[in-house]
Amino acid sequence: MNVLIIEDEKPAARRLARILGEVETGTVIVDVLPSVGKTANWLLKNPSPDLIFMDIQLEDGLCFEIFEKCDITTPVIFTTAYDEYTLRAFKVNSVDYLLKPVGKDELKQAIDKFRKFHASGMQPPGIESLMSRFMPNTKERFLVKIGEHYKSVTTADIVCFYIRERCNFLLTGQGKSYPVDYSLDKIEQLVDPKQYYRLNRNAIINYNAIKDVVAYSSSRLKVILAGWNGEDDLIVSRERVAGFKEWMDR
Repeated sequence: MNVLIIEDEKPAARRLARILGEVETGTVIVDVLPSVGKTANWLLKNPSPDLIFMDIQLEDGLCFEIFEKCDITTPVIFTTAYDEYTLRAFKVNSVDYLLKPVGKDELKQAIDKFRKFHASGMQPPGIESLMSRFMPNTKERFLVKIGEHYKSVTTADIVCFYIRERCNFLLTGQGKSYPVDYSLDKIEQLVDPKQYYRLNRNAIINYNAIKDVVAYSSSRLKVILAGWNGEDDLIVSRERVAGFKEWMDR
């Protein structure tokens, strides 16, 4: 079986190749590629492998950009340290989604699934059953402290979550900001990904609060958000622009 590994961390790539050799004898690693650009070039110039193992966050962006550049029909098993991209992963010909560090038993199960569903021409199980392994229930409200008092803020009423001076805040539809105890990484896991999107390292926004989206530069976008009173503009980071457009176009 010819396998292509797309992974920007050399230790992770070596570990995966080693475990693959133990789990599946006769596996040939045709190449190890660290970036979107190099992978796209490789796929355009070489025969398709039998299976692709693909990390999601590569050295020059998210791996989903590869699918925009190339027509990939090869089955893919994603390997990543983050579970936030599960939904997108299963939209692009994915067999399985393994969280790092990948164990031998998990890898063997993924290989078995690949053989069962793809070698036989069958389709893998629906996205709903697979997502249930990774996606937590969305949070309905957040508890905030106001002086000596506590108040629950309904999630749907939150315009955005943001970081200011190393502290995390939420902004309500009434223009009130409150500190929250959760990190943005954790909040991103707790809110509905159909409704909320992380623009950059410092902000997660509510779709319903978007007033306008304008070109900010050749590769970035600026979001105008209802009620936003921050000093900084809300800019979609370069590596998230493609995902943001997809999120807006559901």
